[in-house]
Amino acid sequence: MTHKTRFLELALHADALRFGEFTLKSGRVSPYFFNAGLFNTGAALAGLASCYADAIEAAGLDFDLLFGPAYKGIPLATALACELARRGRDVPVAFNRKEAKAHGEGGNLIGAPLDGRSVLVVDDVITAGTAIREALQIIDAAGGSVTGIVIALDRQERAGDDTPQSAAQAVTGEHGIPVVAVAGLDDLLAFAADDATLAGQHARLQAYRDHYGARG
Repeated sequence: MTHKTRFLELALHADALRFGEFTLKSGRVSPYFFNAGLFNTGAALAGLASCYADAIEAAGLDFDLLFGPAYKGIPLATALACELARRGRDVPVAFNRKEAKAHGEGGNLIGAPLDGRSVLVVDDVITAGTAIREALQIIDAAGGSVTGIVIALDRQERAGDDTPQSAAQAVTGEHGIPVVAVAGLDDLLAFAADDATLAGQHARLQAYRDHYGARG
């Protein structure tokens, strides 16, 4: 079983992947919704981290530090670090606060120092790209160099009605940084086509992809 299929089965089991009618921030009505926050047990996070690790290995990304943008990126990067350690690679982790701390250690960064590091950013999705761009600025200011971004699900839809690109494609185009997804909407379409229990969802997913899908 591929890491893509494993991830989609895990997401369904955790209720992190749902089907129905969901109004997104963009105003679009989507036939599916993904919420990585529902990977909320040790077993679920461990399974998800294993899928991330396989996707990273398949992509051949080069990095020596994991960075988790607040908030959902924090447990994801931490779980991935634990999975990589289980596989024999001990990688430092860092993450940011939403607001800088004026007392204690201060600042808006927690964890390993970023200076001189090749950084892999770990997050759940890239929607508008705002959070990722903020993370890139933080890492750059701290002396790190982002060599890749890994996300759980790429919705593969246009970032806006006036662009053919997805938010992930836009980030790659702007910064020259590869974005790797554990799975994308195309993978979900194939998964739904092969799963009898999801047969009724396939046509709706395909119609959404046809209407809003990114190109290029």
